Amino acid sequence: MKRSLVTGCAAVAIIACSGMASAQTKFEVKIGGDALFQGAYIEQDRDEGTRSTEFVNRFRVTITPVATADNGLEYGGRVRMRAANNQGAPNADSANGRTMDADRAFIFVNSGFGTVQAGMINGLSDEFGIIGPNVEGIAGGPDNNTVEFLGGSQTYSLLPTTTNNFRALASGDVGTKVIYLTPTVVGLQGGISYTPRTGDTNTSVNRLQNNGGFQDVVEVGGTYTNEFGGFSVAASAFYQFGDAVDEGTGIGATRFEKLSSVHAGLNVGYGDFKIGGSYAYSGDSGYDKSLTVKEKQDIWIVGAQYATGPLILAANYSQSRSNGTSPNTGFVAPVKAELYQAGVTYTIAPGLTTGLEYSYLDLDSKMTTIDNGGISPDDRAHIIMIDTRLAF
Repeated sequence: MKRSLVTGCAAVAIIACSGMASAQTKFEVKIGGDALFQGAYIEQDRDEGTRSTEFVNRFRVTITPVATADNGLEYGGRVRMRAANNQGAPNADSANGRTMDADRAFIFVNSGFGTVQAGMINGLSDEFGIIGPNVEGIAGGPDNNTVEFLGGSQTYSLLPTTTNNFRALASGDVGTKVIYLTPTVVGLQGGISYTPRTGDTNTSVNRLQNNGGFQDVVEVGGTYTNEFGGFSVAASAFYQFGDAVDEGTGIGATRFEKLSSVHAGLNVGYGDFKIGGSYAYSGDSGYDKSLTVKEKQDIWIVGAQYATGPLILAANYSQSRSNGTSPNTGFVAPVKAELYQAGVTYTIAPGLTTGLEYSYLDLDSKMTTIDNGGISPDDRAHIIMIDTRLAF
């Protein structure tokens, strides 16, 4: 009933948005994208078998063909291509092969009745949810993948599931979905999305009920933006729910908890100063039902930002919690990570920025050294990162 209702609503929305478009119009093809280069120095207590420096780069190109019919209907599509890594390619002996992939591929229709998007795209809170004033690309913010530089260490394996997933739990999944966004009225815009199966993208068809993940995922919520005198306000709230899919069949199957996740955020600005934050709670969503330990999955973030000329000064704090699994023994216990960040971003030229960021991570676990195979599970890490970005 739930999937039929959502699918039916999507069909009605598409028809309403489309109206009657008569003559064929020419498409305008827009090309944009972004690139980044990050270099980091890492100092941590649990750094066995790792080195202290690493580089990361990313390059993405977005292609958007769009046309406007004589009745005002705007329609088109979008694909975002990425230079990416493919483990094991180009051959089985390659540790880090290079390839191209796409993490967005969808069609859209815009009209006075709202917007419909259909295809491979991220969820509502991942796209529109407010996490605080320090968004991706601002040094000192939580969304720069800074903790990825802990990769290869035990600490990275023990991080809470929410440390780098700070919106609705499955909203970052780009499984094929349909989204409807209402028109914006007095600063308010609502939205709803339906995903038949997480992780199921492009031409993939996955109807199995024994290979894990979530199905029939619905996300609903909205945003609000407005200005009052010299003050600006931006807020968002989203709720996501869905069914869990078993791993395996019969008595030996692993069964998981259903998806139920909320995310809310708020920013307040005055002049060149902004402060804000967010909270996301996912409870025991996706946990193995047989676990005796089910630490609630949540994260709260608070941040501040001051802009002056070409400079942005930022500071941020986040605390995340969930179950953690020892990479040495498989023992499960609650873990908590606190991340303190500060940074400065400088605009060199339009579309070109560079930033310097310092992050301090404090990881605490309720598992003992014995539980973790004779190695302390707790860690303290310092990360100094230079982050240079291009947007075009």
